[in-house]
Amino acid sequence: MSNLLEVRDLYKSYGNGTKVEVLKGIDLDVKGGDTIALVGPSGAGKSTLLHVMGTIDRPTSGKVTFDGREIFNLSDQPLAAFRNRSIGFVFQFHHLLPEFTALENVMMPMLIGGDKRAAAEPRAKELLGEVGLSHRITHRPGELSGGEQQRVAIARALVRSPRLLLADEPTGNLDMKTSEEVHTLLYSIQKSTGISLVIVTHNEQLAAGMQRIIRLVDGRIVEER
Repeated sequence: MSNLLEVRDLYKSYGNGTKVEVLKGIDLDVKGGDTIALVGPSGAGKSTLLHVMGTIDRPTSGKVTFDGREIFNLSDQPLAAFRNRSIGFVFQFHHLLPEFTALENVMMPMLIGGDKRAAAEPRAKELLGEVGLSHRITHRPGELSGGEQQRVAIARALVRSPRLLLADEPTGNLDMKTSEEVHTLLYSIQKSTGISLVIVTHNEQLAAGMQRIIRLVDGRIVEER
């Protein structure tokens, strides 16, 4: 299967005076339908790599191509439109908008992308049903449990049918039972949609369910299996 995403000789530094090098020459391919766990100690650069892969952060140097297109050649506005259309994100902390209902939170990427409410609402309801929250669509985040909030976040990440789903410690803030439920949900979604899934995790059980495990240490890939 061809590569969906290719990372080549990727470097990322922070700071204007004394620079801190976080990524140091990363090469990585993500094929269509891949499931990948990024593991390693805190500070290894896992989240930074995920953010660059997802175009939230621009690299200091190196190339990232998506479906053969070098995405960082795009200026900020077209890049944001590409990200909204092609990449879904799930974070450890849900980043749901507290003043909006579950349904409105899930609809948001479609509305931002220019879709009408008439198209966004049924799609959001469908996804909330798939993650087991049909009965909670009118509830605001503060009225939902941590696991329910993460399910809303997963539905939101999928609402525009992205080809790549990136998850940064998606169960890091949940108890063991809820974590297992979220693991099962992510596996099920990936299997049913064929989406490419890359997860940053310290959870060995979650990593073990992935096709590939890539270990980072000090900004470099040191092992892949």
